[in-house]
Amino acid sequence: MNIKETEIFAAKIRMETVKMIGKRGFGHIAGSLSVADALAVLYEDVMNFKPDQPEWEGRDKLVMSKGHAGPALYSALALKGFFPMDWLKTLNQPGTRLPSHCDAKLTPGIDFTTGSLGQGASAAVGLALAQKMDGLNAKTYLFLGDGECNEGQVWEAAMFAAQHKLSNLVTFVDYNKKQLDGTTAEVIDMGDIEAKFAEFGWHAQEINGNNVSYIYNALQSLSPISPNVIILNTTKGAGVKIIENTTMNHHMVVEGDLLTVALAECEAKLLSLTT
Repeated sequence: MNIKETEIFAAKIRMETVKMIGKRGFGHIAGSLSVADALAVLYEDVMNFKPDQPEWEGRDKLVMSKGHAGPALYSALALKGFFPMDWLKTLNQPGTRLPSHCDAKLTPGIDFTTGSLGQGASAAVGLALAQKMDGLNAKTYLFLGDGECNEGQVWEAAMFAAQHKLSNLVTFVDYNKKQLDGTTAEVIDMGDIEAKFAEFGWHAQEINGNNVSYIYNALQSLSPISPNVIILNTTKGAGVKIIENTTMNHHMVVEGDLLTVALAECEAKLLSLTT
């Protein structure tokens, strides 16, 4: 792993995500920014894929169950050449190939359509099981929101994955501690998420989820005999202070002075990493 190169890639994901949502004028920006570092590590250092063959059978797969973070995933995919960068300007516009939530029928590199929270967990379990049954040396990576873990379907999937020892399933929980209607502690306090997954039979780790080195190291410490979960302690809106410091930032209007300030911070970060 080249830490600087991965940090540069994360900064580019943030830049493109802010530009994309700024072009639309509104969107799920904060929860997209909080997963940028994990996506950077996966697409820069860890996952096996072929941008010119997005349906390649031997690829690692990724399910963005918190489908509203699609913009960050679109940025990563475009930067890796799955589709033209110009597509990013069409986010959630009529006729777009990039809807606000991930759609596998529209976007190259999207492995499963998501948005109805909890369902991506079951889908990822199925994909991982199929990989094992087919004898593929491949993994399925799953992103869950912390608020999404209120869904019972997540825990049904967790039990199934442990029962079938799906060690090729790697789940990230974006523990940014906010959801649509408030903090996760206020809405439904999930308590110790790491301990919960461990009790369900998973190998669980909790780390700083906005540090690419910690994320990479966690991915080098996976269990070979049980499903894996990495609890990402993140900041909602990570990398853009004006968004981090907005209390209700799940879905935001992104225009005017806010957009100008956000883009300036992204540009400054990228410049600091490349000069």
